[in-house]
Amino acid sequence: MISRAHAIKGNWAALYDEVRAFREACGDAHLKTILATGELPTLRHVGMASLMCMMAGADFIKTSTGKEKVNATLPVGLVMTRAIRDYYTRTGHRVGFKPAGGISTAKSALDWLVLMKEELGDAWLHAGLFRIGASSLLADIERQLEHHVTGRYAADHHHPMG
Repeated sequence: MISRAHAIKGNWAALYDEVRAFREACGDAHLKTILATGELPTLRHVGMASLMCMMAGADFIKTSTGKEKVNATLPVGLVMTRAIRDYYTRTGHRVGFKPAGGISTAKSALDWLVLMKEELGDAWLHAGLFRIGASSLLADIERQLEHHVTGRYAADHHHPMG
């Protein structure tokens, strides 16, 4: 989790230095930076925070922990994926993306898959570069699969995650 105060105040050098220190501390392990985008004042702040994290060595950028009041939203996702695309175009280095929180239905997960496909292409449509943080999503996927097979939706309590 980045220090949001750096991003809120636009102190980009401090944010870069902080994430760079995280990168050095974790060595070869993957570094995932959590931006808590719902707490950042503008989409411009989201874009700059994304860029600073990637420049400092983040392997993944993540919208939120999933526990904040505002979590993953498509406008934020668009800004972050475009920052990833721009960074990749300039450096040739692929950075992963993880939207988290508020993605609880199969239909909303499809929105995120479409966003990834349209903005970043097929290379990002695998777990090495794209993950959805959505603990409640599995129950809806199970319900959708049951509907596909039987023609009926089961009650949530009929599934282990419900």
